[in-house]
Amino acid sequence: MREKILIIDDEEAILESLEMYLTEKGYSVTCAKTAEEGLRKKDAFEPDLIILDVKLPDQDGLELLRELKEKKVIIITAFHDMDTTINAVKRGAYEYIPKPIDIEELDSALSRALRKGEEKGEKDGLLIGSPSTVEKGKIVGKSRAMKEIFKAIGVLSENRVTVLIEGETGTGKELIARAIHYNSPYRDEPFIPINLSAIVGTLLESELFGHEKGAFTGAYTSKKGKFELAGNGTIFLDEVSEIPYELQAKLLRFLQEKEFERVGGEKTLKSNARVIAATNRNLLQLVKEGKFREDLYYRLSVAKIKVPPLRERKSDIPLLVEYILGRINCDLKGKIKKVEEKALQRMIDYHWPGNVRELENVLTRAAIEVKGDVITEEDIVPLIEAKEGVVREDDSYGLISLSALEKEHIKKVLERTGWHFGRACKILGISRPTLRKKIRDYGIEKGEIFRENFK
Repeated sequence: MREKILIIDDEEAILESLEMYLTEKGYSVTCAKTAEEGLRKKDAFEPDLIILDVKLPDQDGLELLRELKEKKVIIITAFHDMDTTINAVKRGAYEYIPKPIDIEELDSALSRALRKGEEKGEKDGLLIGSPSTVEKGKIVGKSRAMKEIFKAIGVLSENRVTVLIEGETGTGKELIARAIHYNSPYRDEPFIPINLSAIVGTLLESELFGHEKGAFTGAYTSKKGKFELAGNGTIFLDEVSEIPYELQAKLLRFLQEKEFERVGGEKTLKSNARVIAATNRNLLQLVKEGKFREDLYYRLSVAKIKVPPLRERKSDIPLLVEYILGRINCDLKGKIKKVEEKALQRMIDYHWPGNVRELENVLTRAAIEVKGDVITEEDIVPLIEAKEGVVREDDSYGLISLSALEKEHIKKVLERTGWHFGRACKILGISRPTLRKKIRDYGIEKGEIFRENFK
């Protein structure tokens, strides 16, 4: 028997196009223009799958989704925001496809959804919560890569598995971690971020697990660690690659058993805190080099999210510019009203080694320095031309490694700022400990920059 598909959409052109295409593909198809008509046809037609638009004239598609939970549903919508995607996934949508519909993407989704013998897997979802809570985890993007991340957030917010978020510096890994937490049933519990590269190794164990009075010099009182304070909340371990090797075993034990001891203590304590870790380094490579425990790596990466760099999702740049300037305007009392097309194109063409963090830095500086209420190409060029020079002096961009490009960029920023760490960190959008680490890892020295200047 042919698989049966019900399409619920109030756009006549969409209905006709999809009905014609799917019928030619061999499916049995029927259509509905309203939620009420869709429910009637669902009962009479008994479809194997439903294609549902979010915006219907008589009911919100996401609300209708609750009543279709026993069916596999593919959501189609012109809305590409994170909240809509997460809501759709949490309420049981099998797939989420933005308009205009990519036929290859639709075919792939239909193939997966109608695979014979596949488990249904739908389940009741939960509401995200108040807008103020959702705002804490707001992420902007409409590219396919970001849509996949939104879907992953929707799935992972419904469980407590450990998550590893991989991506370059400045891509928004902490925002994703916050989105998972604040869209979960534990959103009212603490979210505690810890930058492992910013804490001296000797103090990190106490910071994570706490200590007893007299455990070491200066321990005048007992102290609870972050895992103890988190309760049923989330611990976000940023730059997890920097955790000292001797402390990795204790973190592994916590992930396995959910138990630990304070420094200097003998009592075993329990915590139900969820761990989300992030890294901008290749942990598997560190495992091969003997710098990171293999068993810990696999415990941390039960679920993985790979965050693409900004240069790989340039279609998101206009949305990001609009969103970031909206936030900046809150501080500047609505100063910026427009970004000229040439200025926007400059930002789209730029490779953004510092990713979204660098984009925010450039827009903040432009908004502060511009004399009127319009950001022009002339306002943007001085802020990125020095970095563009790294690429444009020869046509080799794409033929050198990202690490070599980052090293060159950091060297130029340090040179321009006279090795002033405060100004360099502001331009690069990174913390002082991270800058020091990169200088150490890349072997950058003052003399090296000065020597190059006098070649």
